[in-house]
Amino acid sequence: MPDAPDMTDTPDRPARADARANEDKLLVAAAAAFARDGADATLKQIAKDAGVGIGTLYRRFPTREQLVDATYRYETSRLAAEAPGLLHELPADLALRAWMSHVLDYIATKHGMADTLSTLLRGDERLSSRTRDQLTGAVEQFRLAGVAQGVIRADVPSPDILMGLAGVTLVGGAPGQRAQAERLLDLLMDGITRPDRHRDGSPPHLSGARS
Repeated sequence: MPDAPDMTDTPDRPARADARANEDKLLVAAAAAFARDGADATLKQIAKDAGVGIGTLYRRFPTREQLVDATYRYETSRLAAEAPGLLHELPADLALRAWMSHVLDYIATKHGMADTLSTLLRGDERLSSRTRDQLTGAVEQFRLAGVAQGVIRADVPSPDILMGLAGVTLVGGAPGQRAQAERLLDLLMDGITRPDRHRDGSPPHLSGARS
């Protein structure tokens, strides 16, 4: 006769799933609130936007600093994870350009958390390093796909692309500068894409195309 299934942790599973779902809702709401309201974003409003009680927020994130830290990590991971989906939908250079626009949204969230986040980053060098590695890894996926498709130059390393992107966000990432930032991203892409990339967005003929 087979042993009866072990049900000892079954009651905990829905609770864990609910807790994870509430945490995700809180982090999504926090990112939107920080991007929209900046330093004026309140924990009460974030909880309301997430559809949970303020007690739920405080149980998971007892301090504003902990919420900022978790939101930053969540948004970085989400951004880095977008690469495969964009590459499935678009040619690599267009996918990279779309991703760069998403980076501007990410920067808007960072601006809203700036004071607290700068303190966190100064106190945890590994957090900065982890963020850089995640975003460089995403750029590398676009770069490798673009080189294989013949639309992105093979001689531009991913760290250089990320550094150029960081420069754009530094000079054009503030609220009210979005249009300028998008134009600067177009200029950056002009330096990354193959010189024989067609203006209509179609890839070059690989035979005889320049590297």
